[in-house]
Amino acid sequence: MRRLIASACIVAFGLLAAAAAQTPPTQKGTPVPAHITGPFEVKLTPQPQQENVGDPTVGRMSLDKTFHGDLEATSKGQMLTAATDVKGSAGYVAIERVTGTLRTPSGPRTGTFALQHIGTLTRGVPELSVTVVPDSGTGQLVGLAGKMNIIITDGKHSYDFEYTLP
Repeated sequence: MRRLIASACIVAFGLLAAAAAQTPPTQKGTPVPAHITGPFEVKLTPQPQQENVGDPTVGRMSLDKTFHGDLEATSKGQMLTAATDVKGSAGYVAIERVTGTLRTPSGPRTGTFALQHIGTLTRGVPELSVTVVPDSGTGQLVGLAGKMNIIITDGKHSYDFEYTLP
């Protein structure tokens, strides 16, 4: 079993390395830093466990969001979760594709980009990283880079997004 997992990891990293070896598109201009905030709604839907796929203690959910404010967009993605026997401890990873319009200092830009989430909860203390997947921007968002912070207050979600865009 460990050999199978190790082989799968080698294949996955090989595919990533091959993709990285491709020549990236040329981007013009100097990246301009910006900072925006706004609310969003999120819908998490538990997905059924697939037979003979993964470990049954790992949960999978679909992710649907609607962003408002300087990011008027929707996103769809998937999340994997793992809870523990210790109350308040868990972890998750997620990837979502955001589609919409980003209001920038130079005017609105439309396109898509991907966000990668890595989150842990250690006995109630959260740690979260949400990063724009490098070179995932399309349309007028080619070259987008940045980090997003998710804020949850009184059950309401908002984002704090620091980004650069050529």
